[in-house]
Order: sequence, then C-alpha cells, then structure tokens
Amino acid sequence: QGVLVTGLGTFAMVQERFHSEEEVYVVRRPVFRLDIDALRLQELAFPTVVIPGDVKIKPLNYKWLSRATSFPQHVVEDCVQETILLYSFQLRNRQRLAFAFKDIGVLSCKDDVLCMRFYYDCVTGLESKASRIALLHT
Repeated sequence: QGVLVTGLGTFAMVQERFHSEEEVYVVRRPVFRLDIDALRLQELAFPTVVIPGDVKIKPLNYKWLSRATSFPQHVVEDCVQETILLYSFQLRNRQRLAFAFKDIGVLSCKDDVLCMRFYYDCVTGLESKASRIALLHT
C-alpha cells in the first residue's frame, strides 16, 4: 500500500526479506520516495528509494481528509498544495526546516541531505514480530 502526495512524494509500506544465521525474516517497513522537482533542490542530496511495482499507490484521499477535518474538499486540497509549495520554497532558499507528519515521521534536512525519519511507533506498528530488524533498516 502507498499514498502519493503530489509534489512531495510517496509514502509506502514495503516487504523485504532479511536472512539471519537461523532463519529468514520477512519484514514490513515504511519508506518515502521524494517527488519534489530535483531542479529546485540542486544542492540537496536525498536517498534513492525504490518502491516495488506490486505496491499499490493511491493518491492522497482529499475527500476523506475533508470529512475528517470538516473543511470543504477544495480548502483541504489548496491547503496541502500550498504547504508543499511553501516547504519547497524554504528548501530552495536554504531554510532547513523539519516537516512533521503526525504519527508517521519527520522529513528533515541535515548536512544538505533531505530524508524521512519514521517514528518508532510507525515502524513497530507495521511489524510486531521482527520490529527490531525493521527499525534497523528504516
């Protein structure tokens, strides 16, 4: 499963296999693939994240957000897009602010590397059996 936030990136859950000496673990972990125009962020580095082709990606559900927040859908769409534009503008102007996503993690820039740091509860909520392995690889 994954969610595309147009102009920002894609949040997804991927499954990976990790081999230990005794057994093979299949772990689910969150990933984020940045989708901000690279030309706007020329001086920043960011990790290359591959989301497998079998992961279903859906656009951000503005209708659901509208119902959850009691704001009209067009207001929610405008707010999300303006927030993304503002964040992109700040990055281009060398303002390295953190962008927090409730219950998910923080998109931050340190030493000119822009990356998503997922909250502990987000990672362990996806994977209870092999959560330590998922944490190490997230």
